[in-house]
Amino acid sequence: MSPENFNDNKKIIAPAGVEVTSNYVKIGDKLVKTLFVFSYPKFVNSGWLEGLINLPNLFDLSIYVEPVDTALALRNLRKKSAQLESQIADQQDKGLVRDPMLESALQNVEDLRDVLQQAEEKMFSTGVYIAIYADSLDELAKLEGRVTSIMEAKLTYVKPAFFQHLDGYRSILPLGNDRLNIRTPMNSGPLSSFFPFVSEDLTSDQGIMYGVNRHNQSLVIFDRFSLENANQVVFAKSGGGKSYATKLEIIRQLMMGIDILVIDPENEYQRLTEAFGGSFFNISLTSDSHINPFDIPVIPQGEEPAEVLRSHIVNLSGLVKLMIGKVTPEEDALLDHALTETYASREIVAGEDFSKATPPLLSDLETVLRNLEGGRGIAERLYKYTKGSFSGFINQPTNIDIQNRLIVFSIRDLEEELRPVAMYVVLNFIWNLIRAQLKKRILIIDEAWIMMKNEDSATFLFGLVKRARKYFLGVSTITQDVEDFLRSPYGRPIITNSSLQLLLKQAPATIDIVVKAFNLTDAEKILLLSAEVGTGLFFAGKRHVAIQIIPSYFENQIITTNPAELLGTIQGPK
Repeated sequence: MSPENFNDNKKIIAPAGVEVTSNYVKIGDKLVKTLFVFSYPKFVNSGWLEGLINLPNLFDLSIYVEPVDTALALRNLRKKSAQLESQIADQQDKGLVRDPMLESALQNVEDLRDVLQQAEEKMFSTGVYIAIYADSLDELAKLEGRVTSIMEAKLTYVKPAFFQHLDGYRSILPLGNDRLNIRTPMNSGPLSSFFPFVSEDLTSDQGIMYGVNRHNQSLVIFDRFSLENANQVVFAKSGGGKSYATKLEIIRQLMMGIDILVIDPENEYQRLTEAFGGSFFNISLTSDSHINPFDIPVIPQGEEPAEVLRSHIVNLSGLVKLMIGKVTPEEDALLDHALTETYASREIVAGEDFSKATPPLLSDLETVLRNLEGGRGIAERLYKYTKGSFSGFINQPTNIDIQNRLIVFSIRDLEEELRPVAMYVVLNFIWNLIRAQLKKRILIIDEAWIMMKNEDSATFLFGLVKRARKYFLGVSTITQDVEDFLRSPYGRPIITNSSLQLLLKQAPATIDIVVKAFNLTDAEKILLLSAEVGTGLFFAGKRHVAIQIIPSYFENQIITTNPAELLGTIQGPK
């Protein structure tokens, strides 16, 4: 590059003007102030810069480290040791009470001399400078006070570079030119704690992007299948962005080759399903899509057919009890017997090959119960599901095609009374599908609190969450009614069996329950109460960060449910 071109580039890069005062430097429209560290605690712990690094404000940090000749360091330490010994001896001659600080200082010097002499450590000259930026003097003063408080909390003290702020700014620039030259001698041990990048981070080489880390603006990229289980819970108040964040995850997980199954209570996932060519099944009283809960499950490789059939009958017993309400112990035993007899009527019994048999229907169970002593009462309570007003719901053979990577079951058009039953039926159907073939899948249960209202359905959901890991399944339970979810005896166990948790904006009425369930700090509590839509806390195992969910323009166009955006009156993120 010619000298003329180089000078032209400098003119382009350089600011229009620089105003230098005793307390700051003004570069363009920005005020810049440089602080330097002049005092450290006796013991410098790892991560002492973490509080500073995690500040959301704009600032620069420069650390200068230069090696010091060991022979020179030993000579200086020998002189310092002689001075301290002389002071101690002088106090003893005067009969003064011993000074623990002098004795401690002498011991530290001697220890340092030993490790230097044995080449276990080396000495370095160290300088730490911090440049803070603001648009006004008030903002600059507030940021300076915040930085000073953070550092003093670690017993580390800083001062502004009065009358030297231009030299301070030049020292901050990535030129390796220390104009302030305010140094402190450090040996290798304490110096190793200066490594600044220790803020909480959730960036890995695999997985999908969940959002942006609000602590340090890094990307939250994580593979949920890398944890001890791939389960997730999502809690947020209505309108907090829980379904939006989930739909965003669906798009990105599909790109990673993972199959997605969704239980959708409000048809929120229909547009997404249509956009990606998925299968959308509307489960209702008048729908053409039917699931027969009595379908014979596929026998997974390595499992006994008799055991699979027995487990399936237990699940069906829970479904029937959910449909008819509370049962006595006698009715419970009678129901188990009736279910076994119902399958036997179609030659489906343990120890026989029943893989090609035709499965019974709910009406077959009703017939068996009417012919069993004491079973007429249960049969009467099943009547509305077999021949009554709910007969079009589950008393039909299964006719849905599940050969798709994205499958959504909608239960929006079902009566409120039937929703828990529908969720149970669909979950049982999905569970049999999952056990039949081992592959990476994610099951999303929106408004999971519906299932937590009843003990049988809550038990089934908990069992599903607990056993999902063995079948390469990740279960996402989403709810806005935190109180109902956690009031169930299975609510907290579901949380503890979920390695991922996403907490978005919470309502004041339920925030204390959330704080107790997740052991949140006061700062995290305030964050969740004041969070904007799409911001909150993301937990992955033992680590957690403040997160902001950020979609692309294309993703937002597919998943938004904002009426204004759908009508085209406002634009989503680009």
